[in-house]
Amino acid sequence: MFKKIYVEITNICNLSCSFCPKTRRTPKMMTLFEFEEMCKKLMGHTDYIYLHVMGEPLIHPNLDLLLGVAEKYGYKVCITTNGTLLSQKGELLLSYAHVIHKVSISVHSVEGNGMEIDGERYLRDAISFSERARDAGIYTVFRLWNLDTEEKTGANSQNGAVITRFHEHFNGEWVKRHNGYRMDKYIFLEFDGIFTWPVQSTAEPTDEGFCFGLGDQIGILADGTVVPCCLDGEGKIPLGNIFDSTLDEILSTERAQAMIEGFKKRKMTEDLCKTCTFARRFSPK
Repeated sequence: MFKKIYVEITNICNLSCSFCPKTRRTPKMMTLFEFEEMCKKLMGHTDYIYLHVMGEPLIHPNLDLLLGVAEKYGYKVCITTNGTLLSQKGELLLSYAHVIHKVSISVHSVEGNGMEIDGERYLRDAISFSERARDAGIYTVFRLWNLDTEEKTGANSQNGAVITRFHEHFNGEWVKRHNGYRMDKYIFLEFDGIFTWPVQSTAEPTDEGFCFGLGDQIGILADGTVVPCCLDGEGKIPLGNIFDSTLDEILSTERAQAMIEGFKKRKMTEDLCKTCTFARRFSPK
C-alpha cells in the first residue's frame, strides 16, 4: 500500500511558471478509458489518488467523468492546482465533495508568472472557493512554496502582501503548524523552500541518500509511464507502463527492486536520484 499515488491526467498547463521546469514530452490528456483501466489496476495499492505531476488538472475537459470513475472505485482524490481556473471549475469540485479530500492551491503561481495574473481577483476567487470547500468538508491548502533556500532564490517579494490579505479575511486565531498555519477550519497556509527539479540539477552526484519514492508514493504520467516519485516529471526513470502491465509486475522488475532495496540501505541506484537535491532534505546533515 502506498500513502498516495500521483496521477498526471494531463501534462498540459495554462501557465508558464518560473519555478516549473515544463516538460518536453508530447502533450497528452489521459482518456476516460485509460483512467478507468488505471484505477482498476491501482485497487489495493492506495486509497488516495493525487492529481498532480506536471500540467494543470483542472484543464482536463472530462474532469467530472474522471472524478466519477474515482468515486466508482472508492478512491479519495487530492488535487494540486495553480488556482486560476477555480472560478470556472469550483462548482464542479464542490459537487464531488464526497470524493475530493483536499485541494492544494499554489498561490506562488501569481508571482511565478511575473504578476501577469490579476492577483487581487485571483486571491478573492481562491478564498471564496476555500470557504465553500470548508462548508462541504474539503480541505484547502494554500501553498507558498517559494521561500529562498541555499540552492536558489524564489520569486517571493509579494508573499507579505498575500499573507496580509489572508490575515484580513481569516481574522481569527491562526494555529501554528510545522510548515505553516491553520487559518480556519479545513483551511491552511503552507510554506516551503524553492527547490531545483531533479531534471535540472547540476549538483555533484552522491551514492548516499534516501527517498520516499517507491516507499509511500509513486507517480503515473499521462501516457501511463510509472515513475518512482512525483518529481520525475520527464519520466527519466520509467519502471513500466500501467496500461500494459499490472502494478505488481512493474514493482517487481529488477530496476524497481534495486531502487527499493537501495533506499532501505540509504543508497541511490539511479543517476537522477544521485543529483536530486530534494531527496537530500531527507538525509541527516
